[in-house]
Amino acid sequence: MTFQFRFQKVMDIKENEKEKSLADYNQSVNDFENMANKLYESLKQKEVLEENTLSRLDKGISVQEIRHYQQFVSNIEKTISHYQKLVSLTRSRMNEQQVKLMQKNIEVKKYEKLKQKQQEDYLVDLKYIENKHMDDLSIQSYMYRGN
Repeated sequence: MTFQFRFQKVMDIKENEKEKSLADYNQSVNDFENMANKLYESLKQKEVLEENTLSRLDKGISVQEIRHYQQFVSNIEKTISHYQKLVSLTRSRMNEQQVKLMQKNIEVKKYEKLKQKQQEDYLVDLKYIENKHMDDLSIQSYMYRGN
C-alpha cells in the first residue's frame, strides 16, 4: 500500500502554471532591462552631444551648426520621452507578472502543504495498522503456545 496524493493532478497543473508564470515574469524582466538600456543609451547620447556642443560653442560655430545640433537634441529628447513611456509600461507589466508569479507560488505551496499533511496522516495510519497487526500476531502466538 503506497501513498497516493488525492490532488496530484491538480498540483501538477498548478506547478505547470507556476512555471509558465515564471517564464512570463523572466521575459518581462528582460523586456524591462532592454527598454531601460535603450533609455540609458539615449540619455548618454544626449549628454555627449550637449558636451560636444558646449565645447564647440567655446571655439565658435556657425548658426547652421547650432540649428543642426538643436534639431538633433530635439529628436533625441523625443526618443528619450518615447523610451521613458516604454520603460514605465514594461515596469508595470513586470510588476503585474511578479504578482501573478507570487500568487501561483502560493497556490503550489498550499498543495505541497496539503500533500505533506496527507502523507503524515497516511504514515500515522500505516503505523497504527502495523501495530494492530503485530498485536494480532502476538495474541495468536500466545494462544498457539497454549500458555
